[in-house]
Amino acid sequence: MDILIKAGQLFLSLSILILVHEFGHFIAARYFKIRVEKFYLFFNPWFSLLKFKRGETEYGLGWLPLGGYVKIAGMIDESMDKEAMKLPPQPWEFRSKPAWQRLIIMLGGIIMNVLLGIFIYWMLLYISGEEYIPTESVKYGIAVDSLGSEMGFKNGDRIVAVDGKQVENFLKIPSAIIINLANTVTVQRNGQQVSVPIDQSMIKKAIDNKSVDFLSIRIPFVVKGFAPNSPAKSAGIEVNDQVIAINGQPAFYYDEIKNHLTVNRGKQIDVSFLRSNDTITKQIALPSDGLLGVQLAPPTDFMQTRTIKYS
Repeated sequence: MDILIKAGQLFLSLSILILVHEFGHFIAARYFKIRVEKFYLFFNPWFSLLKFKRGETEYGLGWLPLGGYVKIAGMIDESMDKEAMKLPPQPWEFRSKPAWQRLIIMLGGIIMNVLLGIFIYWMLLYISGEEYIPTESVKYGIAVDSLGSEMGFKNGDRIVAVDGKQVENFLKIPSAIIINLANTVTVQRNGQQVSVPIDQSMIKKAIDNKSVDFLSIRIPFVVKGFAPNSPAKSAGIEVNDQVIAINGQPAFYYDEIKNHLTVNRGKQIDVSFLRSNDTITKQIALPSDGLLGVQLAPPTDFMQTRTIKYS
């Protein structure tokens, strides 16, 4: 039943996209006083499921759901009607109009699709708002990649300010550092505030790498789901289990556990995890890629969020 519902939703969504696209061509043509002979959702070779005429235009529903079309006078389109092109151009035909008008008509469908996408995104923000994780809620600190480490950050640092200014939305911190060419970032490290100077060459490196992932939210390793043929699932790990050690060495966070898994690729490892109040250890044969095949719980499962309302 779910498959039928999703197929129906996909079919309806594509139908709306087709209608909006063809309407873009239609409205542009009508604006420039060009005759539109047909407006069809889906193609209609040999027969139509539904059709009616209003004014000069025939509106209809075809039976072949591979697209749609508008038949614009004086233009060879999907209908491949070439007979009218043998006659002299008429003022209400596409071919008699200036090039700039013809260009707008041809681009009308794409323009309408772009506007539809903007409208849908705006409506989602208007109705649901924009959810974000405040910087102050990032209680486990940050996880850094090699570039973040070169900049001077350390795993577990908690960002306090960028060039002396607090950044409310944590996900905007990397872009604030890059775009504003930040000179210093204040972090809380081991209970003390530390000023991390930012070498401008590191910012250039981040721009060249097109990456804002040099800082990310540090999260515990809590299992939310499994990939197909997951080694972790095969070993008996379950959803909501929290990994706390690899080969007897404490490791609570994703970045710590990832390092252990990378070192032990292709080997047998002992994975210790919490299940309710019990600590359990299982042996897992790691594949050559070093992945456990699990989906992690997102940061929003551990930290409070805020929502910006646009309505």
